[in-house]
Amino acid sequence: MYSSANVSERQAQAPSLAISTVIFALRTDPGTGRSEIWLPLVRRIRQPHLGKWALPGGPLGGRESLQDAAARNLRETTKLEPTYLEQLYAFGGLDRSATQRLVSIVYWALVRPEQADLARESENVRWFRASDAAGLAFDHDEIVAYALERLRGKIEYGSVAYHFLGARFTLAQLRGVYEAVLGRHLDPANFRRQLRSARDIAATDEVLQGGRNRPPRLYTYTGPDQEAPSPGPAPRLPAEGQSAGPPS
Repeated sequence: MYSSANVSERQAQAPSLAISTVIFALRTDPGTGRSEIWLPLVRRIRQPHLGKWALPGGPLGGRESLQDAAARNLRETTKLEPTYLEQLYAFGGLDRSATQRLVSIVYWALVRPEQADLARESENVRWFRASDAAGLAFDHDEIVAYALERLRGKIEYGSVAYHFLGARFTLAQLRGVYEAVLGRHLDPANFRRQLRSARDIAATDEVLQGGRNRPPRLYTYTGPDQEAPSPGPAPRLPAEGQSAGPPS
């Protein structure tokens, strides 16, 4: 319990500035085959909120930019280096922390499944379904909800969906991204018809190898704002009995 003197002293102090990052990745449930949005969280090892899960982050260094600080914090906590890293919002409510006035500049990042597989996991760093991220430290529940809302709004336009995919993808994989983000089933035929008028994707001469049925065509994003990964070898379906499911 903090007295009024503690509150007055805290209000008189200069605000502390921190950087936090919401990292979204697409993971496939091996049981259902359904893709879902996941994010890594870090368990706090000090007060306040000792033991609670929180977004990766830390203080802003005196000689680094906001984006450099966000990228550094990600490397130090998860070893992730996402290609998509964008400033999301500033959160500076008066009661965010009981010990000091704290302002957080929040970034959000999107990573592809193979990037997410490289993330460091430990007792204090773990991946969670975005739908299960609740009871987090500070106001991080609110931040995650805001980031998801922003993601759903942005997926309707621009290149956001393609940052969850590799350089080449099937239309079914692209539809899986939309379904995971929007949280609802999309009719495959209607989705394909809508994409026929899209100007930012193009069919390649390659197909997805490794399936039992007719291999689906691979597509690529051609928009101007995509930092696409290098093409590399064409993707293949997992061998029978194998899966690239979510982490435990």
